[in-house]
Amino acid sequence: MAAQPKRGGVSLPERRSAAKPESNILARITSSPLVSRGKQAACDAAFVSKKLLRSTGKAAWIAGTTFLILAVPLIIEMDREQQLNELELQQASLLGAPPTASV
Repeated sequence: MAAQPKRGGVSLPERRSAAKPESNILARITSSPLVSRGKQAACDAAFVSKKLLRSTGKAAWIAGTTFLILAVPLIIEMDREQQLNELELQQASLLGAPPTASV
């Protein structure tokens, strides 16, 4: 007596094999020359972007440190001189001397 399948049970669908056309289409698309050229273009764009970002960062660092070393002391010194000129004008007006034209 051979084993007979039970009646009324749930049957599972058949498994798809790798030889079916649905999975074969995906493999053909991913191995197409268009996809590989697109991947290469994306890699090239990422490489160029990374290089550009790096060089831009270096240029920003150079500009920032140059400004701090050269321009900030100049601005501070100009502010001090302006304050000194205002103080001299104020002292001269307190002493009663006529105001002179500032340069």
